[in-house]
Amino acid sequence: MRKLNLLAAAALAAAAFLVIPAANAADTLISQGKTATASSSESVGFPASNAVDGNFGTRWSSAFSDPQWLQVDLGATATVSSVLIDWESAYARSFSVKTSANGSAWTTIYSTTAGAGGRQTITAGGSGRYVRLETTVRATQWGVSLNEFQVFGSGGSAPPTTPTIPPGAVRVAEFLADCPASHRLPDDPIIFPNLPGASHMHSFFGSETTKASTTVTDLLNANSNCNPSIDKSAYWIPTFYNNNVPVEPTTGVFYYLGEGVSDALIAQTQPFPLGLRIVAGNAKATGPGDNTIARWSCLGHGEVNPSSDFVTCPAGSMLESYLDFPHCWDGVNLDSADHKSHMAYPVGNACPASHPVVVPKLRQVMRYPVNGSPANFRLASGAGFTMHGDFFNAWPVDEMARRVTNCIRIIVKCGADGRP
Repeated sequence: MRKLNLLAAAALAAAAFLVIPAANAADTLISQGKTATASSSESVGFPASNAVDGNFGTRWSSAFSDPQWLQVDLGATATVSSVLIDWESAYARSFSVKTSANGSAWTTIYSTTAGAGGRQTITAGGSGRYVRLETTVRATQWGVSLNEFQVFGSGGSAPPTTPTIPPGAVRVAEFLADCPASHRLPDDPIIFPNLPGASHMHSFFGSETTKASTTVTDLLNANSNCNPSIDKSAYWIPTFYNNNVPVEPTTGVFYYLGEGVSDALIAQTQPFPLGLRIVAGNAKATGPGDNTIARWSCLGHGEVNPSSDFVTCPAGSMLESYLDFPHCWDGVNLDSADHKSHMAYPVGNACPASHPVVVPKLRQVMRYPVNGSPANFRLASGAGFTMHGDFFNAWPVDEMARRVTNCIRIIVKCGADGRP
């Protein structure tokens, strides 16, 4: 009888264990292998991707503070029916599960202040492309840590496959857009939105209709002069003058690069979210030391040392401007009050915990058909050290994702078509 009771108990225990996946038996696991991002990581050994790799032996672990979040991009709009959370010993007492169509506006589908850790299945309906776990109160002195975060439902897109590196590919993480100047206006839709004429003169590239009131919808519906024309983004810089006559660059080249962080982090580069706005440089700089990002040089003449201010280029050469944009994103905001705080530059080949999401580094290169003494050169914003650039992302989501996957993450040099 004791043996029978033990067998019966074992059978009941086994049945209880099987209840967890059975709750999702009619659903499909739609999060595994998808792109995951997080508010922070304890170290490079515990990235967000560990929570969606299907391996309960790996984990994501956050910094030791509240609040924290982890989210997964399902690739397309999906219907969510349940979420399985497998906590490591460092769990959260208060947390919520949210969905979003665009990664910025969120709908709460579940919340609790009495989390008990362990493995739990949450039956909560919702829809969206993104699903986020937000924690507000930790149960331990450590961060929060998940072995797996599994979203069940229908829709979304298939997990991306790792592309094969083509024979003979140049091992530089890069794709680009080549965009001539389109028009000039004293407008700035990031710094002075809906205030036409409020800015100094800007030269615009890419979208042919950018003005003070431009929105991301306007960009998507407008023509672009970029190669590739599928890049509907807007780029703008202060207009350059020689003897008070405006001079436009021969073209504006915008490189999207994987650099400045370790190769392991380059492999985790995320596409720019649609509508992201970034400003680089310092339009209000009062001296070269106020803008250490912008550089001036001479095309084909490396003997001329680069400088934050204009340089004297030999006859027959052209004046060049280089500007690198920050490429660590906070993972939440498409803009910020000062138009800079939502972005950061890497430190020590890694993104800071406050800005954990690696995105491509945008490098703006301008070549002006001028040379000789810079005495009569100026920008609409002032001296050469006031050089700055603005970027308003309107790449189609799928095209940006393809280029990040096929060029940046595997460290391959691609052309304007996003192919090696």
